[in-house]
Amino acid sequence: MPKMKSHRGASKRFKMKPSGVIKRNCAYKNHKANSQIKSRKRKRNLMKGGYLAPSDAKFIRKMIVR
Repeated sequence: MPKMKSHRGASKRFKMKPSGVIKRNCAYKNHKANSQIKSRKRKRNLMKGGYLAPSDAKFIRKMIVR
């Protein structure tokens, strides 16, 4: 049986931490980032990213085969 291939789009967007939790990027990060619409605090919090819910992580884990 051939090797499983990882989903290239998913592997670029999600990272798995050693604990098994999957990290993601936040949306709405770049559009109108230089204007007065987004405060510095809001942009800083968007850079941090977030974590997937366990129900979503089940499907993404299958896509990111190591």
